[in-house]
Amino acid sequence: MAQLEGKPLDGKVAVVTGAGRGIGARTAVRLANDGADVAVIDINEESTRDTVAEIEALGRRAIGVACDVSDEASVTAAAERVQNELGAIGVLVNNAGVLRDNLLFKMSASDWDTVLGVHLRGAFLWSRAAQAQMVPNKWGKIVNLSSTSALGNRGQANYSAAKAGMQGFTKSLAIELGPFGINVNAVAPGFIVTDMTRATAERTHTDFEAMQKAAAEHIPVRRVGRPEDIANVVSFLVSEDASYVSGQVIYVAGGPKA
Repeated sequence: MAQLEGKPLDGKVAVVTGAGRGIGARTAVRLANDGADVAVIDINEESTRDTVAEIEALGRRAIGVACDVSDEASVTAAAERVQNELGAIGVLVNNAGVLRDNLLFKMSASDWDTVLGVHLRGAFLWSRAAQAQMVPNKWGKIVNLSSTSALGNRGQANYSAAKAGMQGFTKSLAIELGPFGINVNAVAPGFIVTDMTRATAERTHTDFEAMQKAAAEHIPVRRVGRPEDIANVVSFLVSEDASYVSGQVIYVAGGPKA
């Protein structure tokens, strides 16, 4: 298929972590539709294959890269591979995440460390690696995935802390990196239908369809979200239309939050 032309991200290289499925996969494909070549990052390369194939079908370059986002050496090696095979990173979406839900008195230190490690440490390591490639070009876009859980959620002290931390991290990076032409923002999804929310239903022994219906009744727009809803907002934030938007947390939850 011929290369697409006249797209907002033509000539740019995007990295999306946790892009094997769900929000990450839809975001990676949306950025490819916007013209970017995309590095699809996930814990193992096998998980990236469907997303890579979908991007390549659009006529864009894509590579699947196995990376433990919480491991410094793994992130460094992955960022170097992206630069060598696709070019300098221009867009970074820190989406990788895990759940280890439990009430505080049942939560293990390992459950805490794993969630904070993947979400916050992972965002830190990838942002640090990406900005080193962005600064010389005086252009870059970083979007961090927060959550409405940043406002507090029973049984998610670790996840809520990580997602609240992501917001402070975003605002600090916006201040530091703004002078170098880099915009940094966060998106905070509400209820989105993904494998992760399905796992929450299973953990609580709740029918997933019933969970969605109950959630929709409390959402002003009367529906739950789809991964594409998040991808659409990320697409805007990494475009030049949002060049004067930085340090912001956009709640994408079907109604007002925070």
